This record gives sequence, C-alpha cells and structure tokens, in this order.
Amino acid sequence: MPDMDKEFVEYVVRALVSHPDDVSVRRSVDDMGVLLELSVNPEDMGKVIGKAGATAKSIRTLLRVLGSRNDARVNLKIIEPEGSEYQDDRQDSPAAPVAPAQTAPEAPAAPQPDADSEMVARTKREFADLDDLDL
Repeated sequence: MPDMDKEFVEYVVRALVSHPDDVSVRRSVDDMGVLLELSVNPEDMGKVIGKAGATAKSIRTLLRVLGSRNDARVNLKIIEPEGSEYQDDRQDSPAAPVAPAQTAPEAPAAPQPDADSEMVARTKREFADLDDLDL
C-alpha cells in the first residue's frame, strides 16, 4: 500500500481541522524518500501546527513509524497559504528598525580566590572527618 501514509495524514488532519474539505495532501517520491505536502485552510494552520509545533511534530513522528514499517523515509511539509499569519514576510518588507540592546542585570560577583580556597579546604576537612567515622 504505497499511499497509506498519504491517507493517514489526510485522516488525522481532517479530524483536527474546522474545514476538512480544504485538506489536501500531495505525495511525491524521490531518492530522499517520500515527501507529503499538506495544505489546509489558513484558519486551520494553528490547529495543524499546534502549540510550539507539538501537533505537527507528533504527526511527523507517527509518519516516521509508519514509514519504518515499509522501509521508507517519510517527511511532512506543511504548506503555508498565501497571506497566512505564519508566513514569514520579512523578505518583502523593508528592514525593521533594530531596538537598542538591553543590558542584562549584573550577575553577583564571583567569590574571591581566597574565599574559594578556604571553602575547598573546609570541605576537605569535613570529608576527612566523615572518613574517620566507622559506620
């Protein structure tokens, strides 16, 4: 069943989205493996991608498992529709002004070498005292 991966993606994504009729998957095979290109309604992009990409990552993981059963490498590419809020359009717009760098709060001062050596010596003495105990 060569199209099982395509049918799987269509089934899962149609169950997730509000516009299941707009879901389309295009399958292509080359020397790198199988590439599935998923297109959905722009309103459903957030549902397919999920919070921090978790849903898309999960679908890709399941596809890897499905592909391994058939000794195939399956990749999923989610096509971003024109005008989508997820599309990076910075290439078309002029460069945004760069905000001045914020300075990080100063870290606490590192202990002085004398303080470090004193703490190391005290720790060594405590370990030696523990070593002398017969437990």
